[in-house]
Amino acid sequence: MCRWAAWHGAPKFLENLIYDPVHSLIDQSRNALSCKTAINADGFGAAWYGERETPCVYKDICPAWSDANLMQIARHVRSPLFMAHVRASTGTATTRGNCHPFAVGRWAFMHNGQIGGYDRIRKHLDALVPDELYKHRSGTTDSEALFLIAMGEGLDDDPIGAMARTVSKIQTIAEKHGGSPAMRFAASWSNGKRIFAARYASDHLAPTLFFRRFDDGVSVVSEPYDDVTGCWEEVRPGQAIEVSSDNVVFHSFLSERYEAVQQEVRKSA
Repeated sequence: MCRWAAWHGAPKFLENLIYDPVHSLIDQSRNALSCKTAINADGFGAAWYGERETPCVYKDICPAWSDANLMQIARHVRSPLFMAHVRASTGTATTRGNCHPFAVGRWAFMHNGQIGGYDRIRKHLDALVPDELYKHRSGTTDSEALFLIAMGEGLDDDPIGAMARTVSKIQTIAEKHGGSPAMRFAASWSNGKRIFAARYASDHLAPTLFFRRFDDGVSVVSEPYDDVTGCWEEVRPGQAIEVSSDNVVFHSFLSERYEAVQQEVRKSA
């Protein structure tokens, strides 16, 4: 599993999220608390939006804590909307193409989770990526395939619905041909104007997702990066959020399907 953080609001230096907090993303890359993998050393990445519509992306395969270039970039780059990710591989190779965030056009996407039996259904998923988008398939991860499929589902016009349809389709394939758990999903994606994030799972172990409102913006994270109590709000499984610089709106995200799964879990308990 991976760790990630995003910011939307007044322009901040990337180091304000990546390095400065007591439990920063760099600290989480060595000592994550809210996931089964404490060490996230299989690469890292950051995407930020500036004066252009498309994001700038910096990625590398070394552990985030050991990259001097990342430290320089984070210290000198300031952005009103940025995303950062530290990776713990669930089976695919440690390459730049497999590091998050993934970006196509104005969209950037990062993910924490897994698709059950991905090695058995990879061909099925690649077939769902539209031909015009497949040229952007630079890596081999399930996360990148999910992102490209969502773009084909209409991410531009329906950012939350397209992602929900994609997750639902992939879960169905994994349940038939892959493995268990079929889907665990906590992800964030952005078009440079809004940040979207959602939490979901095909079992009762959905990866964590939180957000916090500040006076000058909103932070969305897989794990809180400070010890301030009562400020971080947890997104429930089956929910999505739409984040602007001064507001958070909740949406349903496969909530009926998630509740049906929970009923089955309760019956078998």
